[in-house]
Amino acid sequence: MEVTKVVNATRDFKVGEVETHALRGVNLSVQNGEFTALVGPSGSGKTTLLQLIGLLDQPTSGNVLINGKDVTGLSRDQRADLRRGTIGFIFQFFALIPTLTAYENIELPLLLNGSKPAERHTRVLEMLNAVGLTDHATHRPDQLSGGQQQRVSVARALSIHPSLILADEPTANLDTENGRQVMEIMQKLNQDTGTTFVFATHDPRVIKYATRVVTLRDGLIVENNGSKA
Repeated sequence: MEVTKVVNATRDFKVGEVETHALRGVNLSVQNGEFTALVGPSGSGKTTLLQLIGLLDQPTSGNVLINGKDVTGLSRDQRADLRRGTIGFIFQFFALIPTLTAYENIELPLLLNGSKPAERHTRVLEMLNAVGLTDHATHRPDQLSGGQQQRVSVARALSIHPSLILADEPTANLDTENGRQVMEIMQKLNQDTGTTFVFATHDPRVIKYATRVVTLRDGLIVENNGSKA
C-alpha cells in the first residue's frame, strides 16, 4: 500500500525577477513500512520534496497523494487537519517547547487530537519507554542533552500513531554517538510498528540505515535504490 505518492511535481520560487526551479517534475511512490532516505547536495530539492509530502507546501504543478487521497487542492486548514492525524515530524533543531517537560512535549499532539487523559497518559509512557527516557519524563529541554531532546522529538512524532514520519536532517546537530542512538531508535520503531519513515539527509552515517535511498540533484531524482531514474 502506498502511504504517499508524488506525481510529476514541480516547485518554483520567485524572488524579484529571479525564478528558482526547486523541483522539476518529480515522481516518487513510498510504500507502507519503508525506511527511506532522500539524499543529495544542498539545493538538490530534498527538503522541498519533504515539505510537499508533509503538506507544509504545495507543488506549483503536479499532485501529491496521501494514503491514496489526492491532497493537492486542499485548503491550508484542511492540510493542517490531515497532518495532525496522519503525519509526524522530526526536525533538525528538535522544535521542543522549552517550558514543557519531556512528558508534556510528547503529550501535546495527543491533546491537540482530543485524546482522553487516560489514553494520553498510557501512550506517553509507552513512547518514553520506547526512546529510553522514562527516567527523564519531568525534565525540560534545557535539562536534556541534544541526543535526548531528539529522542523526545521522535517520541512526540510517533505519539499519534501516524502512518508517516518525516525527518529533516535528524542527526545534523548531534555527535556521532547520539546520532547513532537516534537512528537505531528510529529504525527499531519502524521495524516494530511498521510506521513509514522518510528522512532528508546528507550524512553518510544516516544513509546506511535506510532500506531505500533516493538521490536528488538539481530538482530531479537521479537515482532510486541505486538504479538510474
